[in-house]
Amino acid sequence: MPLDTGTDGGTAPPDVPRGAAPTRREVLTDGVYEAVKTMVMDHAIQPGARVGIEALSRSLGVSPTPVREALARLESDGLVVKRSLSGYRATELLDRRGVEELFEMRLLLEPRAAALAAERVGDSDLDRIEALVEEMQGLPDKGESYAVYGRFAALDQRFHDALAAASGHTMLAAAVERLHTHLHLFRLSPVTGGSPATVVEHGRILRALLRHHPERAAQAMRQHLELSLERHLGRYRTDGS
Repeated sequence: MPLDTGTDGGTAPPDVPRGAAPTRREVLTDGVYEAVKTMVMDHAIQPGARVGIEALSRSLGVSPTPVREALARLESDGLVVKRSLSGYRATELLDRRGVEELFEMRLLLEPRAAALAAERVGDSDLDRIEALVEEMQGLPDKGESYAVYGRFAALDQRFHDALAAASGHTMLAAAVERLHTHLHLFRLSPVTGGSPATVVEHGRILRALLRHHPERAAQAMRQHLELSLERHLGRYRTDGS
């Protein structure tokens, strides 16, 4: 089936700067990227499975070029890996130890980023972060497909990335962004962390930022990450893996 890149139920392109219209090629490339990402997130492309460029091209009704470009982006996201002589494969899911290591990194980086953000965050960044918290309210963070919970996952990632960016430390912000935390965690299972709890915890972080209180911001972020880790580890206690 050809890929629908329109706005009526198709794969929507990302935001573009005001006054700048995306070219047809950009819309096509973004649509293919979102389509293949959804396949990986929903396990339509199984973890560890080979990702065939020609097969995807035929399935999506596009040329191989935007598929290659999409796979290059997905490789930077950590969702596919490219191996010599065997092409692309979907990355394996994180096991329990992988989840624990991911949160170890987050606990090293994100409380510090929150503290720095509380010291120097400006009104525009505060408005952006507050809007993300508000938009997440009531959105499902679980469901049968990425189409159901994908908006929550994207906003969750944007909240953490925006807060890290507000720290004013570009290397720290880049390190947080490169973890692609939410893509890996939401890919594990359609049952994730609990939307209401996440929004409440984000709200505590936001209040610390609004008061420009570094210690409280770091503490609220640390508590959020620890609670999130417990929610995700509950998955392993449930299925025994």
